[in-house]
Amino acid sequence: MTVKAMTSKEVTQKVFNKEELFILDVRNESDFQDWKIEGENFDYLNIPYFELLDGVEEILEKLPSDREIVVVCAKEGSSVMVAEMLSEEGLTVSYLQGGMKAWSEHLEPVKVGELRDGGKVYQFVRIGKGCLSYMVTSNGEAAIIDATRMTDIYLDFANEIGAKITHVFDTHLHADHISGGRVIAERTGATYWLPPKDATEVTFEYEALEGGNVVTIGNTAIDIHALYSPGHTIGSTSFVVDEKFLLSGDILFIDSIGRPDLAGMAEDWVADLRESLYLRYRELSEDLVVLPAHFMIIDELNDDGSVSEKLGTLFAKNHGLNIEDENEFRKLVTENLPPQPNAYQEIRETNMGKINPDEEKQREMEIGPNRCAVR
Repeated sequence: MTVKAMTSKEVTQKVFNKEELFILDVRNESDFQDWKIEGENFDYLNIPYFELLDGVEEILEKLPSDREIVVVCAKEGSSVMVAEMLSEEGLTVSYLQGGMKAWSEHLEPVKVGELRDGGKVYQFVRIGKGCLSYMVTSNGEAAIIDATRMTDIYLDFANEIGAKITHVFDTHLHADHISGGRVIAERTGATYWLPPKDATEVTFEYEALEGGNVVTIGNTAIDIHALYSPGHTIGSTSFVVDEKFLLSGDILFIDSIGRPDLAGMAEDWVADLRESLYLRYRELSEDLVVLPAHFMIIDELNDDGSVSEKLGTLFAKNHGLNIEDENEFRKLVTENLPPQPNAYQEIRETNMGKINPDEEKQREMEIGPNRCAVR
């Protein structure tokens, strides 16, 4: 009996639309506890695959007969077999196509705003890892910020909307995912920009992105102002686009702030992080719409699936922006941090061009949640 595959895109739409879904996750308990598909109205049952080899009869009473069920595993194979067994028992069930590997790589483009000249800002939501990347378009040109390694998605999307990619930026040297910036620049002839303080060990050529840089996209001067804002890394740079949007990289999130320890420099960089958030950002307009490079929890998604909030609102509501005592702030960002991202040192070295893992190895390095924020 054949069962239907459910794609990562279909699951993403259920997340965005706050639909109900019952997930039977057949990975090991530790993998499930570490990282799972999250949705506001999703329910879960985690039963490792090896416990179901002799049949699914014992779990039938734990599964709903009146709701959509999707079986999830690491790569797909196990979930197909379990879904087929459940289907034979009369349940309506599908399996996640490509498993959690595919979920980790899915990007969903969402339009988050318009520029004064009619240009647009798109956010690419990497729903399974919480990574957010951006495309800014104006007059047939496009800039990409914090691209993931799934480069075809950006190239195809730019092609679809008739935009030529002319500039590619990374706000900092990423430690939780492999950047696609360099590959996109090579494939399109675009200029690749990196903050020089994060690029001291890179093995390739790049344009130095420094505070005060203004890069124009299109004929109509959509200015991308680079704002030096160290703290998550020493080179971390934010962008103000069209005096309307603040791309905050991994310095400021909707519900948290960036962690300063991923290059082993937590104690050294706390003061930089505080200065960026408490002094440099305070000089900006509170009406700027903050577009971060990550989200942490599903609650941060807006109704359309995008992640954004006005800077003034974050000054009022984000706990990380409201710690008056400097010692308390230091404690928050150096103690009780979540585990560091999987393979983060190898990811940093890949982004420096020092190592060049094959595609399968890159996928393995990125599996798991992002952990770029303090708790």
